[in-house]
Amino acid sequence: MNYQEYIKTELLILIPVLYFIGIGLKKSKMPDKQIPTVLGISAVVLSAIWVLATTEISGLQETASAIFTAVTQGVLVAGGSVFANQLYVQAKKEE
Repeated sequence: MNYQEYIKTELLILIPVLYFIGIGLKKSKMPDKQIPTVLGISAVVLSAIWVLATTEISGLQETASAIFTAVTQGVLVAGGSVFANQLYVQAKKEE
């Protein structure tokens, strides 16, 4: 599977950024079950900033496309970050 077909190359940097944000949230008093939600929202916001900075939006169609891109890219990079964290957690477990 070629991940670049789904996640824009410029947004791949968000995966480790979100991973480290997740580590910080884990060390805070935030409940574990809320961390993926916070990471997802953070990813969508950061993706939206990138989309708005790199896209010329002049009409309704471009606006809808920008929103769709920001949300889907945000969800994908958040999922990548949570997946990377789970790989690390599971590798540390002794069975």
